[in-house]
Amino acid sequence: MIPQYYDIIRLVKMGATTLRLPDEKLKLIRAIAGYENIPLSKIFEEMVDEYIERHRESLELLRIPGFLKESEEGLKEIQAGGGKSIDELDS
Repeated sequence: MIPQYYDIIRLVKMGATTLRLPDEKLKLIRAIAGYENIPLSKIFEEMVDEYIERHRESLELLRIPGFLKESEEGLKEIQAGGGKSIDELDS
């Protein structure tokens, strides 16, 4: 079972995970967190928020019924040498 925590300020149920980073990156992010007096968890939460926002369009496309299946089928067709060229798509 995953331990559950709560962000006291926002009263949001928080999950926990283990994050593995190269030592050098971990040292740098810890130094930044210490300098800015911000908990590492807050920094990582902000990074995740930014990542999700950058990929929001992908999430919206995946909500379209059949989109993922059509995409996978199209990729297989292209990998097998099928599909249309750019010129064919323009006409």
